[in-house]
Amino acid sequence: MKLAINKWAEEDRPREKLMSLGPSALSDSELLAILIGSGTPDASAVDLMRDILGHCNNNLNTLGKMSIKELCNFKGIGPAKAITILAACELGKRRQASGIEERPIMDDAGKVYAYMHPRMQDLNTEEGWALYLNQKCQLIKAVRLSHGGISGTLVDVRIVMKEAVLCNATVMILCHNHPSNNMRPSRDDDNLTERIKKAGDVMSVRLLDHVIIGDGNYYSYNEEGKL
Repeated sequence: MKLAINKWAEEDRPREKLMSLGPSALSDSELLAILIGSGTPDASAVDLMRDILGHCNNNLNTLGKMSIKELCNFKGIGPAKAITILAACELGKRRQASGIEERPIMDDAGKVYAYMHPRMQDLNTEEGWALYLNQKCQLIKAVRLSHGGISGTLVDVRIVMKEAVLCNATVMILCHNHPSNNMRPSRDDDNLTERIKKAGDVMSVRLLDHVIIGDGNYYSYNEEGKL
């Protein structure tokens, strides 16, 4: 009887291995074993997938051409597992056919306004956001940092920088709205901008701008020469 996967050393188990080393560190059989979840009393899920891949000359393209009935001929593979395997193969094929997603470029306040205005135009309270960018000012992700008051909202500098580090951003832009549509920045806005800029300088994450979003207009710290 084969040793069950849950009896393996933790660093050799497919799920734990993926978590610690990333998916590229796993073999095809290990990745497929994660999908099917379990093997048989005589073979682990990894052993089972090695056997199936061996019948396909270790070619994932050949595996994807198998039918549910053919896969179910292997001991330990029922319709549910066969469907899971074929669904994974189809997703791989569709990913290959898909083009690389173009990330929007946020290199000026007008583009930031066009991106953020639809998200903020109907808000009756303030929200604080950060746009995290790569070196080419392409958007990695937009994160809502806070929401709340009518006349202000609290943004934690530590959270701003933590998110930047987690997504490997090298540039960031702060955004918040003024429900009153008064674009004049407050003293708190100025203080926050300065604190984020200083923290970014320490962490090598450049604060490109702080844009206040109104309904039909905006205020840019960068355009006003305040950065």
